[in-house]
Formats: sequence, structure tokens, C-alpha cells
Amino acid sequence: MNVSASMSAPAVSVTATTTIGEAARVMDARGVGCLVVTEGGELRGVVTDRDIAVRAMAPGLDGSEPVREVMSTPAVTVDAADDIHAAYRTFRTSGLRRLPVLDGRRLVGMLTVDDLLMDVFRRVADLLGPVSCSVLEEPAGPAPDALPSTGAVR
Repeated sequence: MNVSASMSAPAVSVTATTTIGEAARVMDARGVGCLVVTEGGELRGVVTDRDIAVRAMAPGLDGSEPVREVMSTPAVTVDAADDIHAAYRTFRTSGLRRLPVLDGRRLVGMLTVDDLLMDVFRRVADLLGPVSCSVLEEPAGPAPDALPSTGAVR
């Protein structure tokens, strides 16, 4: 399976001149914790809710400063055509929780650890389907021959 099957699209983006305050409002309005920073259609970096908290608010930067002051660059990315296992490796080796997805140089989406967890849950559900059917066909409780014989009738 390719990365493109699990990613969220389109990625929510801002420009490098977007203010930190506006970036926070965009994150809130769109329900995301990461924005891609683009300029002229090219990926320049990413800014996360953590970047805003740790690199902007903690040191006392003004919310009117541009996100280029706190964004992470260069961005670690995956390609839309990559096998999903390549994305697992990238997450594991980078320690990141979100990866912009590129098709060549064009930004096409965002892949998150949550997206991969949903993939895992779907795969487990697929495996549990046949197992749950066989479990549900058997009567509940221990098998009758597994019960100790007391001779008492209840």
C-alpha cells in the first residue's frame, strides 16, 4: 500500500510571512497541529503547535512575528508513491509525528502517526473478523467436559 492511501489531503498550509498568531488560529479552525509552510508552491518547512508553544511563546516572541522564525526546516518528507512501510521507518528514525507528503516536488498531503494507527486498527479489524465469527459460534463459558464433576444437581 502506498502512502497516498493513508495520508490526509490537502495539507493545510501557510506562507513564511504568516504571523505566529494567525498560524495558531488556522490550526484551531482546521483542527490540526501542524501546518506546512510554502512559498511559490514549494515546501519551505513545517510549523507545529509545539513549535509555537516552545519556540515562540516560551521565549516571549510576539504573536505578530512570522512563522519563519519558529518553523522547522528543512522538512522531513515522504513521497506519495512510497510504500507505507517506508513511512513507518521514517517516523521511527526521525522521531516526528507528522510528515508532509510530496509527489515529486509538489505538496499533496500530510501523513501523521494517527493515520498509521488507523491503518493498523483497520488491519487488526480485518484479522479479527474471522476470529470473532468462530468465537461467537461457540457457546459461552467453558466446554462442558472441562467442568469438574461434583455429582450435585443444581
